[in-house]
Amino acid sequence: MTPHTGAVGHRNDALRAARLRAGWRSMDAAAAALSAHGRQFLGDRSFDVAPRTWRRWEGTSPGWPPEETAMVLHDALGRWPEDLGFTAPAGWIRPEAHQEDDSMKRRTFVNVTAAALVPGPVAKQYVDPELIDYFEKQLEGHYRADMMLGPHDLIGTVSAGYELIDKLTRSAQGEIRRGLLRVGAAYAALVGWLYQDAGDLAAASFWRGVTQEIAARSRDPHLVGYSLVNLAQVRTDLGDGHGVIDLCEAALDDGRLFPKVRVMAMQQQAHGASLTGDRTAVDQLIDTASGLLSRVDDDLPWGNACRRTPGYLEVQRATCYGRLGLGREAESLWSQVLDAVPATARRDRGVYLARHATAAAGAREPEQAVEIARAAAEIAVETGSARMRRELGTLERAMRPWHDAPVGRDLAEILAPVTEGS
Repeated sequence: MTPHTGAVGHRNDALRAARLRAGWRSMDAAAAALSAHGRQFLGDRSFDVAPRTWRRWEGTSPGWPPEETAMVLHDALGRWPEDLGFTAPAGWIRPEAHQEDDSMKRRTFVNVTAAALVPGPVAKQYVDPELIDYFEKQLEGHYRADMMLGPHDLIGTVSAGYELIDKLTRSAQGEIRRGLLRVGAAYAALVGWLYQDAGDLAAASFWRGVTQEIAARSRDPHLVGYSLVNLAQVRTDLGDGHGVIDLCEAALDDGRLFPKVRVMAMQQQAHGASLTGDRTAVDQLIDTASGLLSRVDDDLPWGNACRRTPGYLEVQRATCYGRLGLGREAESLWSQVLDAVPATARRDRGVYLARHATAAAGAREPEQAVEIARAAAEIAVETGSARMRRELGTLERAMRPWHDAPVGRDLAEILAPVTEGS
């Protein structure tokens, strides 16, 4: 979850929330407890944090604590100062970062990439064409499971499926090989999405690149367009609106694309437009995509969210409106959309609820925002979706005007389990 960074004009609600989670009900109690913890942790009987220091930390200009105090805060609260609302000075590197050696980095890289970087050649084997249908049916099951479970329980399973497809592709010939490449690209795209939902954008970018490679090898223009939209999704999470637009325009340059792929590219381009503050483009793109929905009739096993998700394009519009700061318009759309979301789409529902709560805060309805957030927080804890935690972090920032009011304290308590699991 993205913390409040103590910007001028706002109190440090991130530190306050951490204090309350630790059971320190007042700032004086927190100063005393941290002093006692620091004396034991450092073996220094003179270590002390004055109550007035803690009150400054929870104020609008918390400054930056000395290094030994930063380490005590981390040991006591489980977070470094920059995650507790302090503004890190230039050149600050967490002590734990110094301790990460190259072997750990290599292990992380291998874990992410192992399924896609299997050295070859492999032993030749017969590949039955029925296997393509088998993998496509498995893919649909993975999509359904993702909506119910979230990313962490599926990454290994889907990655292993991709690895097997890659192995078979090396033995297959002709149309069987082309079919395996097509379904392999869809598996790689799903792995990339799972990493993105888990909050690992580096791994997501790697797998989005694998998707583009396999799509290009398949010579399937629709998959190539789909792979560009996948890359644009990562750019959206990075807040790079112009990058999103560039990739989606590149996809749409191919006039052969099925309506489904055009819908996907247009709605993603709308997200790029919202990141650049262009409401007119958002509405034009979503409206044009809406006109294509009735023509989506392909039997491709991937990219079917526009058919599977009720109110798919209005979900995108509501998300874009929220990003543009159009609180009342977004809140009205979310109220309509959420009624149609099935219980089985639990992870997506949690994301939508978090966005709805943020829209309610933007519409100056804090009590409604907190009530909506209650259900979203429960789903975030269950699924482990980093995307949902990020949305709840956006809500936390939108609720800053009420952080000292009872409704703000209620929100801090509701979000505490989400923060503890991050």
